[in-house]
Amino acid sequence: MTRVAAIDCGTNSIRLLVADADPVTGELVDLDRRMTIVRLGQGVDRTGRLAPEALERTFAACHEYAAIIKEHGAERLRFVATSASRDAENRDEFVRGVLDILGVEPEVITGDQEAEFSFTGATKELTGREDLHRPFLVVDIGGGSTEFVVGDDHVRAARSVDVGCVRMTERHLVRDGLVSDPPSEAQIAAMRADIEAALDLAERTVPLREAHTLVGLAGSVTTVAAIAQNLPEYDSTAIHHSRIPYDEVREITDRLLRSTHAERAAIPSMHPGRVDVIAAGALVLLSIMERIGAEEVVVSEHDILDGIAWSVS
Repeated sequence: MTRVAAIDCGTNSIRLLVADADPVTGELVDLDRRMTIVRLGQGVDRTGRLAPEALERTFAACHEYAAIIKEHGAERLRFVATSASRDAENRDEFVRGVLDILGVEPEVITGDQEAEFSFTGATKELTGREDLHRPFLVVDIGGGSTEFVVGDDHVRAARSVDVGCVRMTERHLVRDGLVSDPPSEAQIAAMRADIEAALDLAERTVPLREAHTLVGLAGSVTTVAAIAQNLPEYDSTAIHHSRIPYDEVREITDRLLRSTHAERAAIPSMHPGRVDVIAAGALVLLSIMERIGAEEVVVSEHDILDGIAWSVS
């Protein structure tokens, strides 16, 4: 086995996985898996720049992760940065900071590369399941973008579009610096129109409706899964490979869109960093399910982070 470390730095969160990888058996044994909400993409859609306070939060998390990687003695490390850092004018500042702290340069990957990693991470352990029919449509709903990948054992088509829970919240639900609580019908309609336009764009490249199994990744999807199960706290074991019927996703999305900040924060499984953006993320998931006629979504806790780890094993 090879001991590897993978870091995925997105628009909303930065995540670390330290694992032992066995390419022969296809086994990835977790040693440490954690997530920190840093909101790196704060204001990027509006300003085109990474905010100083967002960089400070992200670098603090990098210092913490560097200590964990050293403690476990990982032989290889790969740091991948996604949507927010792709869009930012001052991304060189971000790159220099990460290099100083972790000793590796963050790879600001393309949306297509992001999709490939997500597909590998999500489907590597699903390919032998007889109850799940191929091809898979893997959907990774991030903070700034959403990746769509259709494939069997390998990727057939992939596309990244600029629709994510943070981007949609900041673009449509923020007024005078505050998130509308709850949003108006007009705000919801504008957000929905933006999502539908992004789905039209994705369908130009990816045959979304040809998929037989929808696999959903990332915090918006896993949080909806936790709510669907009425979990007393976030439980990744209960969430991983759970299935959420369409009717439940619709009911939860409607509830989130009509709830206040306090009501969302009171949900036991809700991470504090997702309270303001979860309604937008749930609406993205619901819109995808409606577009392809999915009866359910299979939820995976294994995603781009696992794909990054496999790439250096």
